[in-house]
Amino acid sequence: METTHKPSRGMRNLTHPETDHPMRDTLERLFRYKAWADDELLATLAKPGSPSSVTDLAIKALSHTYVVDRIFAAHMRRRGHPYASTNLIEMPALEDLAADIRASDREYVDYVAALDHGQLAERIDFTFTDGAPGCMSREEMLMHVITHGMGHRGQVSALMLLKALPPAPDGFTTYLHTAEASARRRAGA
Repeated sequence: METTHKPSRGMRNLTHPETDHPMRDTLERLFRYKAWADDELLATLAKPGSPSSVTDLAIKALSHTYVVDRIFAAHMRRRGHPYASTNLIEMPALEDLAADIRASDREYVDYVAALDHGQLAERIDFTFTDGAPGCMSREEMLMHVITHGMGHRGQVSALMLLKALPPAPDGFTTYLHTAEASARRRAGA
């Protein structure tokens, strides 16, 4: 017996006409938010007086996130990548990692802005670093990159709170009211 899946009550249909790109627009906004949140966290970690124990653990979490970002950027372009694992053996300096993350974030913003509905929906076969086969649409890969990064930024923020340090501002609402201040009737930005 064949089963037809219908959106449950309250879920909207995610199919879009070719000329309408609400999912792409949402993803582009989320990647702009990711770039801002990453930048805020990296700037906070770079401040003088940050304990090395926090910075060292943050570098481990953020380098893992960076590697996953780069792996999925390669998957979406159907290219290989140089990573045998999602964790680096040698940790980079914070300044080097920060430059790499910022460049990667800019690349994602530009990449998402250029996608159309068909490209977002296209399913791509790839291999995970553990050798398992994978198949995801670009849209699903992009959502993974966003949610994965949020989780690890949250880990770093929790660590900062445990060490009685103020975490970087990283809330989506803070971003919206900073990046779109005039549209939200706020002075600044």
